[in-house]
Amino acid sequence: MRDRARGAFFDTSILVYTITQNDPRTVIAEKLLAAGGTVAVQVLNEFVDVARRKMKMSMGEWSIALACIRFLCGPIKPMTVATHETAIKIATRYGYRIYDALILASALEAGCDVLYSEDMQHGQRIDGLTIRNPFA
Repeated sequence: MRDRARGAFFDTSILVYTITQNDPRTVIAEKLLAAGGTVAVQVLNEFVDVARRKMKMSMGEWSIALACIRFLCGPIKPMTVATHETAIKIATRYGYRIYDALILASALEAGCDVLYSEDMQHGQRIDGLTIRNPFA
């Protein structure tokens, strides 16, 4: 069996639950993140947006959380034109929104075998990548 830390890719929702208070999903998200995995720069951007806008976290709070995520999930997967082109194909073929398709494309480029996401279709396989909702 492949090492989960090398094969896992995290969607934004997983990262957000690591900093959410009074939510039963937090424990699961923290365990996944502690085991390590990969994220894309887009996921980090979405995380900061949610932390600032929805959770009303201060720059000090979200920057500490972001530093921890970057440490546990480094190196961060960059966004490239190739990522964009793959995402367009995924969005067209599977009907995902472009931002979700970009996360899927990044996970595939990183060579991951599982994408943890609460927001995508649990159990779906795309080119060897399986989407798993750890809260299902």
